Amino acid sequence: MASVHFEHVDKVYANGVQALRDCNLQIADGELLVLVGPSGCGKSTLLRLLAGLESVTHGTLRINDQVANDLSPQARNVAMVFQDYALYPHMTARANLEFPLKMRRMARTERAAQVKRVAALLEITQLLDRLPKQLSGGQRQRVAMGRALVRQPSVFLLDEPLSNLDAKLRVQVRAEIKDLQQRMRTTMIYVTHDQVEAMTLGDRVAVLDRGVVQQVAPGDELYAKPANAFVAGFIGNPPMNLFPATIQPTAQGTFLRIGGQTLRVAAVAAGAPREVLVGIRPEAISLAGAGDSGLRAIIEHVEYLGHETLAYLRIDEVSDLPRLVARFAGMQHFNKGGAVRVQFDPERVYLFDANAAALPS
Repeated sequence: MASVHFEHVDKVYANGVQALRDCNLQIADGELLVLVGPSGCGKSTLLRLLAGLESVTHGTLRINDQVANDLSPQARNVAMVFQDYALYPHMTARANLEFPLKMRRMARTERAAQVKRVAALLEITQLLDRLPKQLSGGQRQRVAMGRALVRQPSVFLLDEPLSNLDAKLRVQVRAEIKDLQQRMRTTMIYVTHDQVEAMTLGDRVAVLDRGVVQQVAPGDELYAKPANAFVAGFIGNPPMNLFPATIQPTAQGTFLRIGGQTLRVAAVAAGAPREVLVGIRPEAISLAGAGDSGLRAIIEHVEYLGHETLAYLRIDEVSDLPRLVARFAGMQHFNKGGAVRVQFDPERVYLFDANAAALPS
């Protein structure tokens, strides 16, 4: 096992594209860190730098406090599992597992013992004599993981390893990866575009955007206390609603002016700017009861999902605001084009300043 530390790391490619910018990230010994963000944000580049497949442009990369900038991939004891498995098609599963050990010139009996151990761990013993084309997607994924684990790496890297699996199998293999990491306590860095994987797998989750680390925290903290509007809008499905509004502090409380309508929210810190970006989770929007204040809205679209209903709303008389999505439990029927009145949970309204940073409450 090993700790990993990125210190002010930049990665600029020969064509001038900057994939990582001033990256500061610490991964503890035995931690499972998930990297998440939109396509092209730098997730896979970060893995490739750690594996030694790309070189650091500026800054320092440490593995177990040793500077690794100039270490060869072989000297880092880092194993990587790719999205497409990268198994040798002409070799059996057993031969694929043995291959990295042969490259280390390990004795035959020791190789056999290592393969037996990892195959039992991943429950693929019965598959060892099959070729990759004779295996299902999930089985190929396990063999690919086994080929990495058999080396007993200090750091285990996974680059979107479940993206080629169907939804049901992803859930199964995701649980197996989590269980495996907890039993082995191997330092693991896992790249995904899937928020469910990020929230359920990681001890912590790092959110990247355009090469910059936006926030690193446990999944529940990212959801409840986003550092900025990007994290707020990226974490959550459906994502947080974000729209501009004006704060109006009064003797009766703090109100948001949205177009020609107002809505009460929790008090904000003194000196907060008048113009803000408002964030509200879909589940923090509810229908206003008789006599309650609320925002007039028009139903534009409805999705009935069985266990919940998603209603897409347009705030009445405010045509330039983005459409809001509200989440309601169970099957709730709405008429497209119908008028409703909605309210926000005042304690679950997020405010962001002109630079999209979260305002203290």
